[in-house]
Amino acid sequence: MNRDEVYSIDTNKKSWETLNIPELNSSILAKPLVIDGDKGMTVSKVCYKAGFTNVSHWHNCAHGMYVLDGILVTSAGEFGPGSFVWFPEGTRMFHGAQVDNDVTFLFITNKPFDIHYTHLEEPIVDLGVGADTRTGQSP
Repeated sequence: MNRDEVYSIDTNKKSWETLNIPELNSSILAKPLVIDGDKGMTVSKVCYKAGFTNVSHWHNCAHGMYVLDGILVTSAGEFGPGSFVWFPEGTRMFHGAQVDNDVTFLFITNKPFDIHYTHLEEPIVDLGVGADTRTGQSP
């Protein structure tokens, strides 16, 4: 993309790319639209399939989600088409699709994207044989 020229993409004709998320043993669909080489700002069209949730995580970047179709389920509530949700840098969050419906949205970051899953950062505590290290409950 030449930053000095108008840029246009027909997102309905652009192919979906599969983005693997090994931390969740899952994947999502995305259509990268803009990546600013200087600032790292990005814009992508993203689809979460029914039942997918990007579990508790945080980013060094802020990001916005503009819902195009479906319902976006987040730690801040549920949002339908036409809604724009902004998550400030460092906010702990989750977001996903409803159990029975896909959600499609524009995903916008203010700088390079990163993701830190909280379930991978929490210390493991020895709570006894067979105890769940997240809840402390025995089997």
